Amino acid sequence: MASARRTILIASAALSALALASCNNQSVLPEQAGYGPNPTLPEPQSSWVPTLKIAEAVGWGAGEKPIAANGGQVTAFATGLAHPRWLYELPNGDILVAESDAPPKPEDKKGGIRGWVQGFFMKKAGSQTPSANRITLLRDKDGDGVAEIKSVFLENLTSPFGMALIGDQLYIANADAVVRVSYVEGETRSAAAPVKVAELPAGRNHHWTKSLVASADGSRLYVGVGSNSNVGENGMAEEEKRAAVLEIDPKTGAIQVFATGLRNPVGIDWNPTTKELWVAVNERDEIGDDLVPDYMTSVKRDGFYGWPYSYYGQTVDKRPEPPRPDLVAKAIKPDYALGSHTASLGMTFVKDERMGQAYPAGAFIGQHGSWNRKQPVGYRVIFVPFIDGKPAGMPKPVLTGFLNDKGEARGRPVGVLVDQRAGLLVADDVGNAIWRLTVPTS
Repeated sequence: MASARRTILIASAALSALALASCNNQSVLPEQAGYGPNPTLPEPQSSWVPTLKIAEAVGWGAGEKPIAANGGQVTAFATGLAHPRWLYELPNGDILVAESDAPPKPEDKKGGIRGWVQGFFMKKAGSQTPSANRITLLRDKDGDGVAEIKSVFLENLTSPFGMALIGDQLYIANADAVVRVSYVEGETRSAAAPVKVAELPAGRNHHWTKSLVASADGSRLYVGVGSNSNVGENGMAEEEKRAAVLEIDPKTGAIQVFATGLRNPVGIDWNPTTKELWVAVNERDEIGDDLVPDYMTSVKRDGFYGWPYSYYGQTVDKRPEPPRPDLVAKAIKPDYALGSHTASLGMTFVKDERMGQAYPAGAFIGQHGSWNRKQPVGYRVIFVPFIDGKPAGMPKPVLTGFLNDKGEARGRPVGVLVDQRAGLLVADDVGNAIWRLTVPTS
């Protein structure tokens, strides 16, 4: 009892210290200053921990749903899911959803009270729930925007996330490995046992999600792997094949590092105009509300994008030791900033103008929402217009209303997908739902 009481007292003191620290790290810039090809980068504000401002997860009330822009209509495509994170559409229009959360983590002795407090707040935000470890199939047979069939397609996985179909093989990025199963069109439950294709970095899993996309010819898989730390504080030895996009031969499992310096690349897709690989990246914390902007960018083979030694190109971060001016000198500036601490996780391009004049060409971004900024940001889906394969203009809100009037989180958008029927599907891991947006196409 004495030990438990002491822990509570220490934690309470830590929470009080965090509250005081939060007062010193307020935003001094308008939110839009962190968007676009040339975001404003103020001087960093050093702090022991990031500001912790949590939108407590409460879920959606009866009849509530996100608010659509551009005359859009929103339906609940599926509800009653368990922390749905990522989406994939099969050729016959069936939708696969990864119901997943972080795997158990080994004890992090370096985290101490600081790590405990951050974990406590993340749980309030709707994270760190027991992982369902499954992929569920959703089928809308009559095309009314609501899935009539909800079937467990594959279970007993390890925090699954990204998915990709090549021929009759479905590839799944677990937290620790890429696996595959045979796929038969129309089946609602797979009878196949997963076969390991390639191991992925796991262990501490500071960032555990592993996004996945296949090349157009199916000869390669590309996996987004996040860092094992904020700015390398656990040692760079733990960052091998992390903060990177990995290229995998699906036939042999051979892995090559495609690009590095990407702190947490989650959203991943092919630009339909340029055919380049693009990712959405969550940037680092603990240097103020206005740093560092998340971003989306084209990814060049052998490119280095700064983490942890610099950000948004060659702006030096003084925290990593020892410094690496040689790497900073070749750091590539990202294409487009998505706001600081917005947790821009989902990203998908509109292909073949299937969503009409409202969203003719560009990318949808699922912004999971901040948990470490004085004024909450994100908690919405946005659209960034593109012209000739490049971002052109400021983002436009697509779905809002994920925060209620009390600042509580009814939902938090993650994966986004434009389906074959010209609807935008949005995975909401706090609302435990998949929302579907349609807009007038004429």
